This record gives sequence, structure tokens and C-alpha cells, in this order.
Amino acid sequence: MTKFGHYDTHALLVDRMAETLGVDLTEIAQRGEGPTEVEGHNRVYRCLSCTCPDLCVKFLDAHAEMETTARQAPGYCRNKADLERLAVR
Repeated sequence: MTKFGHYDTHALLVDRMAETLGVDLTEIAQRGEGPTEVEGHNRVYRCLSCTCPDLCVKFLDAHAEMETTARQAPGYCRNKADLERLAVR
């Protein structure tokens, strides 16, 4: 059972969403081109305030099963603009 409302759970959701969009947050950070650690924490806190984490998991699981990347994050994603901007790089 997913424990929504826990920082670690939402950190994993952010990482999965980034990966689903084709964004490797670790690689970007290692190149020094990515957001700061504070910005990373802010992504997780935005995710924590989401009202649709169950839909997010379904979206992520569907893309994992198809082994495809998504062109866009769902409209309800609180990190949509940020992650899509990183995906363009």
C-alpha cells in the first residue's frame, strides 16, 4: 500500500514522473546543469500537496507497463511545467 502524504513516497513519485518524461534528474545534477537541492525538495513538497496521487500512480504504472516515455505530465501534476522544461534540454 502506498503511503501518500509521506515525503519518501512522493520523492519516489517525482523521480518516476521525471523518468517517465525521459528526464534523468541524477545525470542532470551530476553535470551541474540541473536544479539545486532546494529545488528538488520543492518538487517533492509540491507533489505532497497534490490531490491526485492515486491517479499519478496509475499514469506511471501504465507507462511502465508499455515501456514508453510520456510527452507530457498529466494536467494535475504540480511539477508539470518544471519537469517538462527539463525534458526539453
